[in-house]
Amino acid sequence: MQQNEKKRQAALAALNYISDGMQLGVGTGSTVNFFIDALPDVRSKIEAVVASSEATRERLEKHGFEVSELSATGDLDLYVDGADEANKNFHLIKGGGGALTREKIIAAASRKFVCIIDESKFVGALGKFPLPIEVIPMARSYVSRQLIKAGAQPVFREGFTTDNGNQIIDAWGLSITNPPATEDRFSRIAGIVTVGLFAHRGADIILMADEKGINTLQK
Repeated sequence: MQQNEKKRQAALAALNYISDGMQLGVGTGSTVNFFIDALPDVRSKIEAVVASSEATRERLEKHGFEVSELSATGDLDLYVDGADEANKNFHLIKGGGGALTREKIIAAASRKFVCIIDESKFVGALGKFPLPIEVIPMARSYVSRQLIKAGAQPVFREGFTTDNGNQIIDAWGLSITNPPATEDRFSRIAGIVTVGLFAHRGADIILMADEKGINTLQK
């Protein structure tokens, strides 16, 4: 089974978690795009939908959805998103697409977080994928120096600006053995808006597609 087909299968499996009258948060990325493209099949069940990025908003609107603001909906029933890495403790690395801040806000505001991945994203220890960190532009060099002190190799994501008008540093070379502690440590660095570690608010359910089908991992 090709990787794109695995992504599609994971995305379709997430439709089963949508029930009548739901307020739904939708993430960002290639796997989520398959989910968005299938959402019209359950349109009648969705009371409101909130997007984690402008790209997701545009894709939802192309399918005829009216996208709401989180400030108007209040807490959401369900959030569906992918991940760049996930572990057995439901901790995630997210932000490869640069939408980590809005993703983290929506995840925090959602009662249930269903993460959709293919088997390549499931890892023993987080950190092989570089950790995305959104920073205020003026703090970029300061934050980079602090990351070097923490043993990371910071790489500025050139030519990219987040939907919030900020920049991304990708921290390479980390072996994240204690994701909650690392999330806390980096979040305290002045100038960092969001760390792409979703440890304190990780997934509740992981739907992982492999050659045999869907593996459902639940806390």
